Amino acid sequence: MPFSFCKKHLVITAEVFFFAKFISQDKMSNMKQRKFILFFFLCITFQISAQGKMPEILGEKERAKIVDEILEERFEVLLPELMHREQIDMWIIISREYNEDPVLKTMLPSTWLSARRRTILVFNKAKDGKELDKIAIARYDVGKLLKGEWDLDVYSDQWEALMEIIKSKDPDRIGLNISGDFGLADGLVYTEYTQFMDYLPKEYKERIVSAENLAIAWLETRCHKELDVYPTVCQIGHSIIQEAFSSQVIVPGITATEDVVWWLRDRVRSLGLDTWFHPTVSIQRKDPENFDHLRTFSKRPTRQIIQKGDLLHVDFGITYLRLNSDQQQHFYVLKDNENEVPKALAQAFENSNRLQDILTSNFKEGWTGNEILLASLEKAKKEGLNPSIYTHPIGTHGHAAGPTIGMWDKQEGVKGRGDYPLFRNTAYSIELNTSTEIPEWNKIIRIMLEEDGVFGKEGFYYIDGRQESIITIPRIKEN
Repeated sequence: MPFSFCKKHLVITAEVFFFAKFISQDKMSNMKQRKFILFFFLCITFQISAQGKMPEILGEKERAKIVDEILEERFEVLLPELMHREQIDMWIIISREYNEDPVLKTMLPSTWLSARRRTILVFNKAKDGKELDKIAIARYDVGKLLKGEWDLDVYSDQWEALMEIIKSKDPDRIGLNISGDFGLADGLVYTEYTQFMDYLPKEYKERIVSAENLAIAWLETRCHKELDVYPTVCQIGHSIIQEAFSSQVIVPGITATEDVVWWLRDRVRSLGLDTWFHPTVSIQRKDPENFDHLRTFSKRPTRQIIQKGDLLHVDFGITYLRLNSDQQQHFYVLKDNENEVPKALAQAFENSNRLQDILTSNFKEGWTGNEILLASLEKAKKEGLNPSIYTHPIGTHGHAAGPTIGMWDKQEGVKGRGDYPLFRNTAYSIELNTSTEIPEWNKIIRIMLEEDGVFGKEGFYYIDGRQESIITIPRIKEN
C-alpha cells in the first residue's frame, strides 16, 4: 500500500464523521443541504483522485530509514539463503573509493554514498550452521550491520587483517566477483585481485571460485520490504508520464519532443528524485518515414514539433528508495474532428498487449532467458503477430542482473546472459514491440511497450498495472 494512503484516509474519515454530525443537526434548509452535500463530495473526490495520481514522496531522512530497513532484511534473511543456494562459504567484496564494485554499492548503508579508502566486506557462512558472519575489514563499522574488524594495533596492513579472518574461518569455497558474462558481477578490479592473491596463503588459492551466480542472485532477488515499496516507485513513474503527456504540457504545433523530454527531467528533479537514463520521446505519424530502431532511441531528430494526429512514444524511468522503474507508453494527439483513437492504431496496441501476455505466460522457474524468448516468439508468430522481445531484469540497477530475455538485435537468443535461469522474487521490465500495418498511413508502425513486473511465488504480476490502450491528448473527457 502506498505510503500516502493511511494518513489521507484518516483525514477523509474524520471529515466524513464531521459532515454526518453537522447534517444531523438539521440546521440548513433542504436546498442548502443538497448544495453543501455536492460541494463536500466534490472535495472528497478530489482528495481521493489526487491520492491515486501521485503517492507521497518521502524526505531524505524517511527514505534513509526505509533503505536501512531493507538492507537489514537483505543481510539477515536473504543473503544466508542465497549463499547456501550457491554453495559459497565466504564471499569477499573489495573496492576502493569512487571505483566501487556494483554489488558493494548496493550494500552500503544510507549514509554511505561511496566506499571509504579501501573497503573490504566479508560474509562468512559459519560451519556450525548459525547466523552469517558480516565483517568489514575497515577501521570502523560499516553502518550498524557490518562490524569493523581491523585492529591497527595488531595488523598495520589491511590485507594482513583480511588474511587472518580467512585463516580463522577456514572456508572451503571463497567467492570473488569475477564474471565473463555479467558486468555487474565482475566488480573486482585487476589491481585489487592481484594484491589479494599475492597475500593469500597458498593452501587457499585453490579454494577461490567465481561468485558470479551469488552476485547475480543478490542483485536480482527482491526481499519482502522491497516488494512492498516497489508499487510506489512505479506509480510515481506512471504519474509523471501522465502529467507530461497531457494538455497542460503539450500544445500541438508548438511543443517539441525535446521540450517534453526536458520537462520530464525538470519534474523528476523538482520531486527530489533521479532518472537513471535520459528519457526519449518519439513520434510515428502519417509520413514517408519508416520505423528504425536505432533512429527511435539514438538517432532521432533533435527537435520534432508535435502535431495533431501524431502517435507519441515515451521511454522513461526513475530511481527512488534504491529501486528503478522503466516504462514505455503511447499517446495519441487527437485531430479536431476526432474523439477516439483510430481503430487501426488501437488494434496495433492490442497486438503488443497480447505479446506481453504471451511472454509473461512463459515465465517459468528454471527456464532460461533464451528458452522464454524462443517459446514466446514461436507462439506469437503462430498467432499472426510480428514480435520483437528485448526484456531485461530491473531492480537496484535499471538494466539489472539476471536472465536477459532477448535483445532488439538478437532475437535468436543471447549467449551467456540469456542462458541464466529464472528465479522467484525477481523483477523485470517487460520490454517488446509488435509491428502492424496501418492502411490509412500506408506504413508499418511499432507499438513499443515496457512495464515493470515481478515473478513471485504466485507467478508474474505487473507492479503497478500496465497500459492497456492508447491514451489521448487531450483526454476524451477534456473534449
